[in-house]
Amino acid sequence: MLAGRQLKGYGVAREVDDETVARLRMTLGRISRLLDRQSSGIGLTRTQLSVLGTVARQGPLRAGDLADAEGLNPTLLSRVIGKLSDAGLVRRSVDPDDARATLVDITPAGHREHQRIRAERSRLLRAGLEALPAADAQHLSDALPALEELFEHMRDASSSAAPIRRPKSVRV
Repeated sequence: MLAGRQLKGYGVAREVDDETVARLRMTLGRISRLLDRQSSGIGLTRTQLSVLGTVARQGPLRAGDLADAEGLNPTLLSRVIGKLSDAGLVRRSVDPDDARATLVDITPAGHREHQRIRAERSRLLRAGLEALPAADAQHLSDALPALEELFEHMRDASSSAAPIRRPKSVRV
């Protein structure tokens, strides 16, 4: 059954059926969760791993910018930063340009943990790819530009979209 949605790019529009979309979503999610479980290291949650990675790649960051980058509300981010700080992986400081703002930066221990987790995830993914038939591994390699463009498109669309307003719960 066709969803009536089209992928546009390179001058071609192609119908994408609901089953394909669901399979892609589930498969990407499963791979991501499997890598999380197999490489979480010192017991960090998925959100903590993501925040640590963002700070490692982009830090130091203002807490508000980090919340935006991660799509987290400030209260949850504050708790995550607290856990990472308690573990010695990040440090908080006052922003010298605005004393009301907090800067978050990675510590040397956080950098080592981030590098270890990245290397472990790469090793796990490489082992999985090497276990595939060569043609399947090549198909995945060939699909990378399209997957990267899909991410960019979704990120851009998400950042320009109006926030979703959820109705308050109604007691019955």
